[in-house]
Order: sequence, then C-alpha cells, then structure tokens
Amino acid sequence: MFRSLNVAATGMSAQEAQLDAISNNLANANTTGYKKMRADFQDLAYQTIRGAGSQTGSNAQSPTGLQLGSGVRLVATTRLEQQGTIKTTGNPYDLAIEGKGYFVVTQPDGQPAYTRAGNFRVDNQGRLTTSEGFPLNPPITVPADSQSVNVGADGTVSVTTRTQATAQQVGQLQTANFVNPAGLSGIGHSLFTPTGASGDAQVGQPGTDGRGGLLQGAVESSNVEVVEEMVAMIAAQRAYEINTKVVAAADEMLRNATQMR
Repeated sequence: MFRSLNVAATGMSAQEAQLDAISNNLANANTTGYKKMRADFQDLAYQTIRGAGSQTGSNAQSPTGLQLGSGVRLVATTRLEQQGTIKTTGNPYDLAIEGKGYFVVTQPDGQPAYTRAGNFRVDNQGRLTTSEGFPLNPPITVPADSQSVNVGADGTVSVTTRTQATAQQVGQLQTANFVNPAGLSGIGHSLFTPTGASGDAQVGQPGTDGRGGLLQGAVESSNVEVVEEMVAMIAAQRAYEINTKVVAAADEMLRNATQMR
C-alpha cells in the first residue's frame, strides 16, 4: 500500500513539473526568438522480486519475471530548436536568422551572450543593441546622418547618408553556432551562455558553415504552438487528478486494513 502512495506522489510531482514547462511556454508565446521547453521524464528503479528466466520448477522458467516500479522523476528540460515563424515588421533594425545560429551580444561585464531575438535598437551612440542596451559583438555603429540602412543575408551592414548617396559598408554582423544548442544555459532576457554540454561558440559570417542567413525587416516569432500547449496542459491536469485518485484509493485501503478485526 505504501508503495502506491509513494509512486502516486512521484507522478503528481512529475505533472507539476510538466505544468511548469507548459506555463512558461504559454507565457512566452509572443516572446521574440523564444524556443519552447519540454520536460523529459524517466522511470525510477525497480524492485526485482523474481528475475525473468529464473527457475520456477525443475523444468520451468519464469517468462517475464516479477518487478515492481517505484515511480517517475524529471531528468531534463529540453529546448526545442525548431524555427519560429518569420514575421515581417518593416523595421530596418529588426533581423531574423533563417536557419541555425545566434546573434552575439556583449553583456555589461564584457562577456558574450547569445540570442535569437533580433529586435534591435539604436542607442545614443548609434550602436545596434538589444532591447536592454546590450550591443552587438562586434559592434555595429550607424552614422547619425544615415538615410537608409541595409543588412545583407551575409551580415554586411551598409548605409547611405545625406552627403553620400552611394552605400558604404559600416560593419559586418556575425552569428554563432553550437554543436549542441540545447545545452545552452538560459540566463533570462532572451540570452544564453555556453556550457560544457553546448560546446564553444563557432562564430562566423552568416550563411557559412551551416549558419543561417539574415533577413532584414523581420523577426523570428516564438515557436510555441498555443493549441498544442493547451492540449498538453489538459493532459497534465488529468494525469495529476488520476494520481490524486490513486492516493485516495490507497488511503482508503489502508484505513480498511487497519480496521480489520
């Protein structure tokens, strides 16, 4: 009886974690460049009462054995890297990566961070920055008298000014690839940092060595499908309710057992 209580408790805990992942996905359904998270589970150790193939008689073996499980546990949260929908904005400072890769920005402590959110702005120094003011790395500075800004698929940034109608290059955007992007550590603000699991950043020109090209005047939407998340939320809720019923049933059986004369 006590085993079923413990097993059901692990099931309830697992569904709570599932709901945490779903709620975070739904909360970020409109976050530029967000990649949805998936909770991954694993069954716990088994108590082997009789092993498969063990002797049950002089000329007989157990075909399946006898094992009792001890529940489930959360083992990982996986970030799913599928491309989000590209949404046209018309803003020349909005950039989307079509394919693999991350924009490289510099944090206030000077360390690089990586992001898929390409909704950039121009600060008071003319630098392209994130919404929170983290500049691109290497820095891209737009002249104050620029008339138009053009960003090529290869990351080349060129501008025309009031005094010079011919486009002149002012910088070269670079993006980073990782052997295992799912191993990146999210630090909030749509930023990631590398870990031993992700491998080191492989920085280079967009469109080369497997890096995706850039699309100006557009951003990558979140890859969260709201309907799918709602269905998963209902399934998690029902699974949680079923585990609570197991707890109630086990409690009732224990009560009956203790009242026996």
